[in-house]
Amino acid sequence: MATLATLVLPGDEIPHGALPKGTGKKKTLTLGPGLRHIPPNTVATTVAGALATDDKKNAALVDYNSGRYLPFVGDLVIATVNGSAAENFNCLLTPNTSPATLPHLAFEGATKKTRPQLPPNSLVYCRIASAGRDLPPELTCVDPSTGKGEGLGLLKSGMLFHISLGMARRMLAAKGGITLLDLVGAKVGFEVTVGRNGLVHIDGGNVKTTLAIGRAIQEVDQGAFGDERQKKLAADVLKNL
Repeated sequence: MATLATLVLPGDEIPHGALPKGTGKKKTLTLGPGLRHIPPNTVATTVAGALATDDKKNAALVDYNSGRYLPFVGDLVIATVNGSAAENFNCLLTPNTSPATLPHLAFEGATKKTRPQLPPNSLVYCRIASAGRDLPPELTCVDPSTGKGEGLGLLKSGMLFHISLGMARRMLAAKGGITLLDLVGAKVGFEVTVGRNGLVHIDGGNVKTTLAIGRAIQEVDQGAFGDERQKKLAADVLKNL
């Protein structure tokens, strides 16, 4: 989402001019975490943070560094398979989030005969298809408009690292380049998969590289490193690989 330079406090009413204009196909305004609708036409905040809007998706939320992840439709997440039922995989997003369901057929090309077999503890990159206060989140590994996986699906190798929700948002932002990853990536090949639920999956091709990059990301997260400190950290990572 494109974040506006607008800080809000609990109970603030959001001016209509600050809400998304709905330039995309979706015309119904979607309110995410931190916002609530007060009939007939008032939108108010429930937490302190920065107002973030997306005109294309006609959506708005309050961006704040909560310690607890709240599922929101469209979020990219890394789910851990906990088991399988008749038609769904039962998945965990975080220890504090309600279990989510991932339909067996919610994979590119999946049919009743070719649906994937995912054992417990498998890691899957998914998108939140639906989420509600009284219903478990439902996940999908296909883009509903194309039927394609678009990079979603089983994460077959690599390692999982925990990061803050703020760091996850930063890494997923369209223009949220991480200096550390840009510099290391110019010298070493690796894959990074970021979940909005505070998880990042790294595959550096071997354990040493994967661990070095994952721990460096956590260090940037915990220390709030600026560009100069990230450059030094990147140099240290590359020196030890």
